Amino acid sequence: MSDEPAALRAWHRVVTAKDPGLLDGLLADDVVFRSPAVFAPQEGIALATAYLTAALAVLGPTVRYVREWYDSSSAVLEFEADLDGIIVHGVDLLQWNTADRLTSFTVMVRPLRGLEQLIGRMRQHLPAR
Repeated sequence: MSDEPAALRAWHRVVTAKDPGLLDGLLADDVVFRSPAVFAPQEGIALATAYLTAALAVLGPTVRYVREWYDSSSAVLEFEADLDGIIVHGVDLLQWNTADRLTSFTVMVRPLRGLEQLIGRMRQHLPAR
């Protein structure tokens, strides 16, 4: 059995399956999603699900985690993805509660050109606000 925390294993299942339906039961009611493209934190399950679903659609086909660090309540996941020849390099910062539900999900992305490409593609998958 892996020593990886249950919440982290659940997140990896979401990414591997590219199935946003697996987010059900993984996100806490008060989850906060922080996007590299939006100043304000996105609070609550509905907004976090929308952003994570869009990210799975945009990055999912080529995303791969290259390193990870974790403890009993948080993780740092370094990833790479290819957006039509632009290699996006980023970090996901996850925190979860004692019920193994994500309470915080922060994404950081570089380079700027990759972030701009990501923003444009995410807009296509997010509801207009």
